[in-house]
Amino acid sequence: MRTLLVLAHPDLAASRVNAALAEAARPVENVTFNDLYAAYPDLRIDVEREQRLLLEHDRIVLQFPFYWYSAPPLLKKWLDEVFLRGFAYGSGGTSLRGKSLRIATTAGAREEMYRPDGFNRFTVVELLKPFDAAANITGMAYEEPFVVYGTHGMDDAALAAHQERYRALLASGLPHERDLAIA
Repeated sequence: MRTLLVLAHPDLAASRVNAALAEAARPVENVTFNDLYAAYPDLRIDVEREQRLLLEHDRIVLQFPFYWYSAPPLLKKWLDEVFLRGFAYGSGGTSLRGKSLRIATTAGAREEMYRPDGFNRFTVVELLKPFDAAANITGMAYEEPFVVYGTHGMDDAALAAHQERYRALLASGLPHERDLAIA
């Protein structure tokens, strides 16, 4: 299984956790690393290149920091411009059908902050439903999100464990299993 890892972090150099996850992912066999902010500093997306990358891979992983309950702006722009009618959905839009989509995201707050009775009122999985809907409309299987909570103040040992789980998940080529879950 070939995996396209689409990284969208506006300031990866200032990121501890997303940078560490990206570092863990880079050497994984059959993973193509696509850093959107590095590739498009002018924010002009090469749609043909991105669609070609999607066609060449079986699984798409979108990695980004979770802030303001969504994805960074360049990832939203990428989805808007690359997942076009006739390519990703609609009449003749079957290019992504049969592939899988997984979200890999990081949240600064602890998991208990993302519960119905928590500060944020919703789980991260609930807040990621638009990605689930996008997978559905494009005919992709939506895999369980890989969420790293509590990035603010995370110690080195916990970060190393998250890196190892992420690397194993990417290397497996299989849907996310509960024993790989990050809590």
